[in-house]
Amino acid sequence: MKLPHRRQFLHLTAGAAALLAVSCVAWAQSYPIKPVRLIVGFAPAGGTDITARLIGQWLSERLSQQFIIENRPGAGSNIATEAVVRAPPDGYTLLVATSANAFNATLYDKLNFNFIRDIAPVAGIIIVPDVMVVHPSVPAKTIPELIAYAKANPGKINIASGAIGGPGHVATELFKMMTGTDMPLVSYRGGGPALVDLLGGQVQVMFATMPPSIGYVRAGKLRALAVTAATRSDALPDLPTVAEFVPGYEFSFWTGIGAPRTTPAEIVDKLNKEVNAALDDPKMKARLADLGGTVLLGSPADFGKHIAEETEKWAKVIRAANIKPE
Repeated sequence: MKLPHRRQFLHLTAGAAALLAVSCVAWAQSYPIKPVRLIVGFAPAGGTDITARLIGQWLSERLSQQFIIENRPGAGSNIATEAVVRAPPDGYTLLVATSANAFNATLYDKLNFNFIRDIAPVAGIIIVPDVMVVHPSVPAKTIPELIAYAKANPGKINIASGAIGGPGHVATELFKMMTGTDMPLVSYRGGGPALVDLLGGQVQVMFATMPPSIGYVRAGKLRALAVTAATRSDALPDLPTVAEFVPGYEFSFWTGIGAPRTTPAEIVDKLNKEVNAALDDPKMKARLADLGGTVLLGSPADFGKHIAEETEKWAKVIRAANIKPE
């Protein structure tokens, strides 16, 4: 009597597993059936927020459901990240992940989450380099001239950055480490106030985000020396990269989408497909190019690999420079 019962049990188990698999696929195919929240860890109107709104509008139109941008600034985007880590893994709460998450993994000793473990990579969106700019009073017109001038005048050239542990700061520390230059750091609450003081000559050098600085470069109010990406930027095609003079130097701020760790793979794959479709669209490419960036195409695994590599790279810089959060 036991064998038929066991055989019946196995048939029932196999049938339930098959039904569950079909249900998951059907669920993913119907997703989304209600509004989706895209959580941004920065204030409105910044580059990350603009990028999120561009991709959110695309997804809303493609998937016939509203993707709502929700700004939760604070703690270098850790507040937003923790909110998504603790959200139900159903695809309706997503994180606009950035380079800040890679920095924070080392910058903060006690986080209530592990970014790589607790956030599932969905898709990359954009990668944006900084541009190294100097006040016109600085005699250097190239990276080698700046390095030589800084070494001849140690401690006399002030280099500005936004918040401690932010993108401009880690880009600065990497440059100083790789060139052996002594340029005192002057940190500000954000990149905007730092740029204002650079324009006024209170500080002399800055790794600035491209969108707000390009206009001043073109107007001759700032002198651009190089971009920080591995390749030259379409926005400033005649400008060399830092790496052309400092081999191996590279800094770019990336943005993408993440989800709670156990979000179904079918939903992650569907979102990845739609984001990549957006990045292939000429109009979207042009809008992102206006932000000074290039698209970050790829699979969820590709984005996860990028995050892991960036986290490891910046951990070395943050530890070597002994950077501590404000």
